[in-house]
Amino acid sequence: MAEFDLIIRSGTVFDGTGRPGFPADVGVRGDRIEAVGNLAGAVAAREIDAAGRYVAPGFIDIHTHSDWAMFGNPRMESKIRQGVTTEVAGNCGTSLAPLVGTARESAARTLARIGREPDWTTLAEYFERIEANGIAQNYATFIGHGTLRQAVMGFEMRPPTLDELDRMKRLLAEGMEQGALGLATGLIYPPGCYAETEEIIELAKVIAPYDGIYATHMRNEADRLLESVAEAIRIGEEAGVSVQISHHKAVGRRNWGKVNESLELIEKARSRGVRVDCDQYPYIASSTNLGVVLPRWVFEGGNDKLLARLADPDVRRRVAGEAGDEYENAENLSRGAGWDGILIADSPRTPEYEGRTIAQVAEAEGKDPLTVVFDLLLANGGYVGAIFFGMCEDDVRTVMRYPHTFIGSDSSARAPYGIMGFGKPHPRTYGTFPRVLGRYVREEKVLSWEEAIARMTSKPARKLRLRGRGELRPGYFADIVVFDPNTVVDRATFTEPHQYPAGIEYVIVNGTVVIDRGEHTGALPGRVLGPGI
Repeated sequence: MAEFDLIIRSGTVFDGTGRPGFPADVGVRGDRIEAVGNLAGAVAAREIDAAGRYVAPGFIDIHTHSDWAMFGNPRMESKIRQGVTTEVAGNCGTSLAPLVGTARESAARTLARIGREPDWTTLAEYFERIEANGIAQNYATFIGHGTLRQAVMGFEMRPPTLDELDRMKRLLAEGMEQGALGLATGLIYPPGCYAETEEIIELAKVIAPYDGIYATHMRNEADRLLESVAEAIRIGEEAGVSVQISHHKAVGRRNWGKVNESLELIEKARSRGVRVDCDQYPYIASSTNLGVVLPRWVFEGGNDKLLARLADPDVRRRVAGEAGDEYENAENLSRGAGWDGILIADSPRTPEYEGRTIAQVAEAEGKDPLTVVFDLLLANGGYVGAIFFGMCEDDVRTVMRYPHTFIGSDSSARAPYGIMGFGKPHPRTYGTFPRVLGRYVREEKVLSWEEAIARMTSKPARKLRLRGRGELRPGYFADIVVFDPNTVVDRATFTEPHQYPAGIEYVIVNGTVVIDRGEHTGALPGRVLGPGI
């Protein structure tokens, strides 16, 4: 008689491969799946009755910003409760290694929010701190291009010298040796926005021998969307690396529908042998630092110089004079969303503004909207989280239907309590994966259950080369989610975002039950992952 540590009985199994669901039991021993099939004669230390439920591989969130979340709350509440068992961070050009020079200063400002100092330099040391700290989910990361630039040349608005480029290459190679997934850029953010295409190609060549991935928050997702997709493809093609286009979308009403053309560009590149995929979150609003509505020169030289410029009346007048043009660094989110479509989400020193739009604050205080932006950024040390309503539902569905689109929340793990309960974050933080399943699969049938689950599991696992993850099959790691297909849905809203989803009943990470009947057990069985790990 077979003995297991855990048997999940009588569920409908979606194995992650894209195969339709089938009735089966799943047997787990230690951290591995040992059997998938009829286990009627088997016994286990623990059994879960999954009758009427779907059983799937744990979801892989391919685009997150949970780089420091585990130090604030290792339970990773908002993500694990969505069924996410693996977080992929280091995106949009920012990672928490290597921490050298200005990169360390930037990380220290970020970590100060949770009362922690960065006591590491290399990626290997960062991974050691995560493992010592404990984490509920598995974790993998890219090396951020912006972090490399800060480490070597700060926030200088110029091309690197040959020596500086060589130093960035060495730091990147070191990160790849220590388990990074690849290189990630954030080309609307300083200092990444100061880089020319050729610089990025040269850096991407470093990751090619490691079969690394080039992930990019592109230079523009609005009026120059197509040019930006072409640039991403060029980088992958000339460097010989796989490309991941982050949170693919078209910002601004006049650009709605352009995703049909951008996806066509991706498909043509794939036909030439360039491996290009994209990811998305299922919402019509984005979220980032309010500072992206300002021109890139405002940020040159780093945070101290930024704050000085924000307080300078001459700088304010110059920015106002440029406001009719599209800034070189930005998606022009102020034009794409409009001031009444920019919601203040995280204003650390002035929380009374959270949940209000820039237009509402401007009207209430009798100020010009740009003045509100300057004042808020200045009062909050250069950072204010904001939500930008600039996309349309038709585009969300179009991108979702594309066969090479994965799901990524573009958010950090949070919690509705404690040190990670700050602000009014984008609801994707709590709802991305259940929203896809509940709204776009069950209700709208944009995708089938089996296809949606494959996009969340085996497909990103193969892209990232996460060995033994993303499928329910014997020998694979026991990362498993059990959910109710009739009730799974997001609950988080833009006004009340700190709400867990419905329908996610059990989540198992490396064979350990972390979510049990919808409640967190406190277990922290997550591991650091990397290519082939």
